[in-house]
Amino acid sequence: MTVDIDIPRGDAVALTRALTRIDSRNPTLSPDSLGELQIAEALGRLLSEWGFTVNLQECAPRRPNLVASIGNPSRPALMFAGHLDTVGVEGMTHDPFAADMRSGRIYGRGSADMKAGIAAMCVAALRAFDSSGNNAAGQIIVAAVADEEYESLGMRSLLASGIRAEAAVLTEPTRLAICPAHRGFVWAEIEFTGRAAHGSRYDIGIDAITHAGLVLAALDEFGKTDLAARTHPLLGRASVHASTISGGTGMSTYPDRCLLAVERRTLPGEGVSQVARELSDACELVRARNPELSASVRLLTAQSPSDVDRNEPVVRMLEKAIEDESIEPRIEGLSAWTDAALLNGSGIPAICFGPGDIALAHSAEEYVPVREIEMAADVLARVGIDWMKQAVEVKRD
Repeated sequence: MTVDIDIPRGDAVALTRALTRIDSRNPTLSPDSLGELQIAEALGRLLSEWGFTVNLQECAPRRPNLVASIGNPSRPALMFAGHLDTVGVEGMTHDPFAADMRSGRIYGRGSADMKAGIAAMCVAALRAFDSSGNNAAGQIIVAAVADEEYESLGMRSLLASGIRAEAAVLTEPTRLAICPAHRGFVWAEIEFTGRAAHGSRYDIGIDAITHAGLVLAALDEFGKTDLAARTHPLLGRASVHASTISGGTGMSTYPDRCLLAVERRTLPGEGVSQVARELSDACELVRARNPELSASVRLLTAQSPSDVDRNEPVVRMLEKAIEDESIEPRIEGLSAWTDAALLNGSGIPAICFGPGDIALAHSAEEYVPVREIEMAADVLARVGIDWMKQAVEVKRD
């Protein structure tokens, strides 16, 4: 089904509502969803009407990235980036796709995470280009990608395609704070093997669940001591926690197997191999007191932390734009993981700034304040205009 977006040119609030009305749930998380195709096509048609050069890049069947550019394609590019997919709608307390506006807020799944940010960055890029007329000596790339909510197929595909930029702003919900850093994470499983026996036969039974509990206690102590001492000025401390646990077959049987899933949130400078070693060390610590313990660590997936120096030009440019809008700049760490880590890993300095509160993402009640959408569009437009001026100065030199 074709969906068209019919809104006034450059209206970020109307665009937020129009995007929120389009169901773009991630089909890996919500199998009954059609994915990002409809929203990418609809937004692409609108941006084409606004004068952007638009391409859809398929990163999976019916799951494209939208890449739109405006300005001089031969000059340095600033990227505004975000994701089109959302999580599911189970348990929501309001219509997820009505985009109702009340009390100065737009309600809907993805309104905060992050269709308001997508709208703000599209409108900002348009205003920046309009301000430079036909003499634009720089370009702005708008990248609206698929699958950020699951495994970031969209951003990985975008970078693999060779698209480059000098800097990037991801319009994730930050409550209009500048967020140059966020944690990474490592997911792992520890499988414990015991020996099944009748509940009365303590002499031959080996309790895999108890062994898991002992390792959990060791990890808890590790978190309270070693990890508590590892801190980042914006992100606070590193952490580890148990995610799920399963094992056992019956009340009167020693469990011969237990599977423990663990999440380790990492700070800039911490890596996957380090986390694997920490988990193995916890098992070895318990084995030293309990020689019968049998445990194997298996890494499942990981995403790197992200950290950009406050003196990077993109941070200073955004800070100045906020000040020019008579807003007090705030530099904060972002609690959630974002595609900024992938951009930074590819050599593109990427920070987060956008309307909405990450605490409302994925929640039963999701909304974004209208005023924050307007302010974000104004600030990002200033950033875009400054970028165009910078490109002009570089050209003249």
